[in-house]
Amino acid sequence: MLAEGKKAPAFTLPDSDGNKVSLKDFAGKNVVLYFYPKDNTPGCTKEACDFKEALPDFKKIDAVVLGVSPDSQASHRKFSDNYELPFTLLSDEDKKVVEKYGVWQEKNMYGRKYMGVVRTTVIIDETGKIKKIFPKVKVKGHVDEVLKTLSE
Repeated sequence: MLAEGKKAPAFTLPDSDGNKVSLKDFAGKNVVLYFYPKDNTPGCTKEACDFKEALPDFKKIDAVVLGVSPDSQASHRKFSDNYELPFTLLSDEDKKVVEKYGVWQEKNMYGRKYMGVVRTTVIIDETGKIKKIFPKVKVKGHVDEVLKTLSE
């Protein structure tokens, strides 16, 4: 179980170009690891664009934004290109990282139960510890909450 103050689980995932990206690559930086359900859907697109618009503010406080979903590298590349996303999207097709972070859960829509990613953001500090977990994120205003937490 993830908990604030604990070490963040290590991971290595491919980005949209197939490059391997590991959490340890960002040692010494704050990492905003946001998990989202699906590329090119309304809520996920709004969340990604909100992070894009705020990226200069994240850079000012030495924070890196990484998006993670079970979509393929090709899907991420198309999503990133469509919306000119200036941050890295990581592909977790085998769902190992979403499971490790506890965001792969049973969901219920219109009475139908299925497994999926529960929109969650995890802030990891410069030392690799979890500073804050935002479970079941509501997109509107979320990026501002993340920036506020990082600025504290």
